[in-house]
Amino acid sequence: MILRVAGYVGAAALLVSGAVASAQMTPGAEIVGQSVQVTEGGVTNTVMLQPGGTAQIMSPGGTTVNGTWSVANGQLCLGANGAQECYPYAQPFQAGQPQTVTSSCGASATWLASNINQPPSSRPAGERG
Repeated sequence: MILRVAGYVGAAALLVSGAVASAQMTPGAEIVGQSVQVTEGGVTNTVMLQPGGTAQIMSPGGTTVNGTWSVANGQLCLGANGAQECYPYAQPFQAGQPQTVTSSCGASATWLASNINQPPSSRPAGERG
């Protein structure tokens, strides 16, 4: 089963991939608040993962579906309209580098993050003077 955008003519598939983020970031944090282009079957949707586990999925025709997302057990999962689909999450997204993954439903999709969030600085705080 593939998640579909409700009301979108052609019912474009929605897919999620990703990877385990570095030790300084929570898994998925590199793309929270960033748009990710997801192409499957020749159709590209835009997925926005928001803080707190909410997601917005936008079809090329402008339909937006609200959903949820989570990361657990090495999987990044996206839910919408009562369905959920999960993808392997082995390494953080890198800006401009497409990732092609296969979902828990056997669907293949290519994810492309234009921008990513940077991990917090690991530099020690300066001394007080």
